[in-house]
Amino acid sequence: MFGIVKTKKHEVRDKAVYMEIFGDNKVAYRVLSGRMELYGDEIITYGIEVIDHKSGDKEIISDFSRNIEDAVIFAEELIAAKSRPRQLYGKALGFLKVSI
Repeated sequence: MFGIVKTKKHEVRDKAVYMEIFGDNKVAYRVLSGRMELYGDEIITYGIEVIDHKSGDKEIISDFSRNIEDAVIFAEELIAAKSRPRQLYGKALGFLKVSI
């Protein structure tokens, strides 16, 4: 017998730009702050957004970390490597693998 399990989707609300830097490669790197509800508690989370103004590509991880320092350090690493939006998820996995 099969059943349907209903899960609550965790969405980030009230997004605001915490920090934005334009790289010399016409790419904008943003650290976003937002709120989300997790197990009944409201938490502040920080996300990363990368926008390529040449091609129009855009990628976002809206709940990258609950620690602002991790989000800013990761954004700095993206800037130093001149990362493009399509590289965001791979770089994030590498960063989180080392930081955890």
